[in-house]
Amino acid sequence: MLDDLEKFTKLKRRTRGAINIDPLQRGGILTPEAKEAVLEWADGYSICDFCTGAMDKIQNPPIKSFVHDALPEFLDIDEVRITHGAREGIFAAMHALCERGSCVVADGNAHYTTILAAELAGLKVEQTPVGGEPEYKVDPQGYNKTIEDVRSRGEKVDLAVLTYPDGNYGNLVDAKKVAQICHDLDVDLLLNGAYSVGRMDLSARDLGVDVIVGSGHKSMASCGPIGVLGATEECAKTIFRRSKLVPDKELELLGCTLRGAGILSMMASFPHVVERTKLWDDEVEKARWFASQIEPFGILLQGERPHNHDLMFFKSEVLYEISKTARKGRYFLYRELKKRKIFGIKPGLTRQFKLSTYLLSREDLQTVVDGLEEIIASYTRA
Repeated sequence: MLDDLEKFTKLKRRTRGAINIDPLQRGGILTPEAKEAVLEWADGYSICDFCTGAMDKIQNPPIKSFVHDALPEFLDIDEVRITHGAREGIFAAMHALCERGSCVVADGNAHYTTILAAELAGLKVEQTPVGGEPEYKVDPQGYNKTIEDVRSRGEKVDLAVLTYPDGNYGNLVDAKKVAQICHDLDVDLLLNGAYSVGRMDLSARDLGVDVIVGSGHKSMASCGPIGVLGATEECAKTIFRRSKLVPDKELELLGCTLRGAGILSMMASFPHVVERTKLWDDEVEKARWFASQIEPFGILLQGERPHNHDLMFFKSEVLYEISKTARKGRYFLYRELKKRKIFGIKPGLTRQFKLSTYLLSREDLQTVVDGLEEIIASYTRA
């Protein structure tokens, strides 16, 4: 292996200049300012030279102002810290707020990382029911029933989690209703906003949530992994408590989190992110338009209708049937889209797949629509 190291230096992206419809990447595409910041601060722990003991107190670059002023105002919550990603924020909150062996109640469409975070924190997980296809909806009242069911078994519920939106179907459950139900039952609510913080104009205070997490690399135009973790004053006292042995360091964050280019990229993109959240209604309308254009081809939108997010899940029997006889089989769709410089649907997927329209122009989306129509037509004629 050590005789052939040259391959590790040739790291080119095949998707440069193409239309990218990957939900994991659409909200994380860097701004020009962020790209410049990455080059400037890419060397190792590049901000540690400016640290006097607590990373979130660094004044130059202005991390202190970003973490303690700008982000709390943006999320409309009392305290915010930077994390290595949404999942790390979820774990920190669970580990801090929940008694080991107690239960976390999560929505039935929760991301797998919620389950892993709970398991690692020594917690049980109970999920709310999910409606059937094609909408797969979560009813806020499911939280009431699930919490009561857990308690009826003599178990303790220390936290509830709502994925907003869920990463499968892009469904947006009524977070205010869920928060009210949880608070009536004396349970704190954590909002997993990996696909909303940085995309949507939202207020943690208005929604009534106690903890909120976001993903910089998914939705805040940042190079990852990076996330944000916000909490109300009461929850923040526990989550951001300081170490008894190393008093300058916050225990749940293991002292410091992002120590290099990631946080600088988030800061550099932040003015753009703030402005783009004001255009969220346009992004929703564009997503609905796109779905309406490809459904006549037999590519059918799953999830709630009307759809309220750019992340969309589609099922397509017509593409699946083509894959049974097409050259390269189920990889035919990926290859055909690649020919048209369209990336983002995972290789091998035809019967069901996710995509995102976020920040793409109507012209680019029309190219995707035309490409899918051409692909289906060429195979069905054959």
